Amino acid sequence: MSASDDPPPRSGSSRSAGPRSAGPRAVGPHPAGIVRKRSISLHGHATSFSLEDAFFEIIETIARERSISLSALVAEVDDGRDKRANLSSALRLYALEWVKSGGS
Repeated sequence: MSASDDPPPRSGSSRSAGPRSAGPRAVGPHPAGIVRKRSISLHGHATSFSLEDAFFEIIETIARERSISLSALVAEVDDGRDKRANLSSALRLYALEWVKSGGS
């Protein structure tokens, strides 16, 4: 099939041929939605999880408000999570529930 055999573009399409928007962006050096890997000690073993800055800041706030270390909070979440879910997802859900409950 040659290029001249290609069907013409559909009219009325809602998608434009121009560049796509990158979506919301955070102010500062890291765009919104960038996942960053974090390393901590969990039950005496080095482990890591990956979170967007916004979720990590919430987790840090929770630990600070509860006067516990970040490692202690992550250990609590890890101990209570369904082991079919990964730690990063469990931390995001924990942060979300904390925000939904009014941060208490």
